[in-house]
Amino acid sequence: MTPLSRIASPALSAGLVPEYSTSDIGSSRFHRTASVNDFQIERSKHRKSASRERIAGYDDEALYRDSITRLLIAKASPYSISGRLPIEPNELILFFRTKSGITHALDFPVDLDYAAPPALEALIGACRPHQTSDLDDYTEESLFYPPNLPLTVSLDIANHPILDAVRAGFFSNLEPDKYLTAVKDKLEIVVNGGKMGVQTRTLRNDGRVATIVVTLPVRFRGGALVVQSEDGRVEKYHGRGGKPGDIEWVAFLNECEYEIEAVTKGCRMTVSYGVHIKAHVAASLMEPSDNFLDLISPILNLSRGRKLGFYLHNDYGVNPSEALAESLVPKLKSGDALLYHSLKLYRLSPELQYTAGGYIWPVDRTIELLGDVADSKPIYPGSGSFCLASRPLARSTVGSVYADPDDEETANLRARVEDNGAVPLSEAEVSILSEPVPIAGRERVYFVSKGELEKLVVNVLIVVYVP
Repeated sequence: MTPLSRIASPALSAGLVPEYSTSDIGSSRFHRTASVNDFQIERSKHRKSASRERIAGYDDEALYRDSITRLLIAKASPYSISGRLPIEPNELILFFRTKSGITHALDFPVDLDYAAPPALEALIGACRPHQTSDLDDYTEESLFYPPNLPLTVSLDIANHPILDAVRAGFFSNLEPDKYLTAVKDKLEIVVNGGKMGVQTRTLRNDGRVATIVVTLPVRFRGGALVVQSEDGRVEKYHGRGGKPGDIEWVAFLNECEYEIEAVTKGCRMTVSYGVHIKAHVAASLMEPSDNFLDLISPILNLSRGRKLGFYLHNDYGVNPSEALAESLVPKLKSGDALLYHSLKLYRLSPELQYTAGGYIWPVDRTIELLGDVADSKPIYPGSGSFCLASRPLARSTVGSVYADPDDEETANLRARVEDNGAVPLSEAEVSILSEPVPIAGRERVYFVSKGELEKLVVNVLIVVYVP
C-alpha cells in the first residue's frame, strides 16, 4: 500500500491548493504555501487591532468623565485661591530690629543678580531654621524671622479687598454678624538651593480658619508654593517675585498642607497672615440720653412681672425664613438701637422675635410656611389679621391687604403658622406697647397661595421680661 505522504493529487501538483504534511493533520498549525490566488498585503508594525481601537475609545471616554468629575469637585469645594496686589514693589519697605538692637529697613524690589543689600544679609542672619513638622524636625534650607523680634511691612492688606475675596471664595455662607480678620503670622525665607518642607496643619494651632501668603518682590527662580488639600488635590503657585505690579498672594484653608519647592536662583521671601472668624459685639456706638432713660423708667416700674413687646420701627431687609430675629441685633439703628441698649443698661435681657397675625415665633425659630394655601381676599385691617403684601402690577406700587380672619385661606395659614411653632401672643403673655401699623418695620416671608407666590408681612418685636 502506498504511504499517504507519497500520494500527490493533480491539484497539489498544479499548485492550486496548499500542501500539508501528515504530521500536521489534526494539529492547529498548518504550514500554508502561498498561492497565486492569495492577496498580498503589507501591514504596518504599529497597526492596532479593532479590539484595541475600541479600548482606546473607551479610555478616552473614561478620561473625559474623570476630567468632568475633577472639575466639578474643584468648583464645589475650592481650597486655595490667589490674586495680585495692585501696588508697585518700590512702595514696600520692610522694617525689622535684630537682637543687637539695631533697626534696619529693607527696600524693595530686591534683585540678587547684583550685590545683596546689607539689610537683607542682616535679615537672613537674624532668622532661625524652619520647623517642618511637629516632631522637632528643623532644616537650614528654609528660615523664618523670630516672632519675638519687631518686624513691620508697609503693606496693610486691610487696604486691599483680599479678605473679601477670601470670604467669597471659602466662607460665602458666613453669617451676617460674622467677619474675617487677618493677623500677621511670620516672615519666611527660602534661600538659593533650599526648599521648605511640608507644613502640616498641626503647626498652625492658633484657631485660624485660613492662611494668606504674600510673596514679597525679591527676584527668584523655582520655589513654587505647593498647596495640598485634605483630599489630596494639589495646586502650585509660582509667585513671580520682583516683577513690577505683580505681587502675588495665595490663600488656603487651614486643613491644607503646604511646602515650597527648591529655589534655583535668588531667594523667596513671603509674609503670612492667619485668617480668623470674629463676631460683631452687640454694642451700640450711640448712648441713650438721661431723658430717654427717664422715659423708660416709669414704664418698667409699672410693668413688674410682665413681658413687654416693642415693635422695631425700621426695615432691615432680612428673610425671616433664613435668619433668626436675633441676627438683627448688630444691625439695629436709630430708635431701635437706643431702646434695645437702654434696656440692656437696666440689666434686662431683651430678645428679638418675629410676630404676625397675633402670633409670635420662639426666639430660636425661623418662619417656614410650607405647602399651598387658598387664595386671599383684600379686606380692611382688623385686629389679629395676617397682613399680606400684594403682587406688584405693571407700573404700580406694591400695596398690602389684610386676610379675612374668618375665611378658609386664613384658617389654613393659621394652621401652618402654628405647625411652624408660633403661639398666640396671649399664650406667650406678651403685652405689646406700640401699634404695628403704620410705624412698625416690615419683613417679608414668601409662601405659595393657589400656585402663586405671595408674601406674608412679618414684624419684629423687642421682647423683654421685667422682673
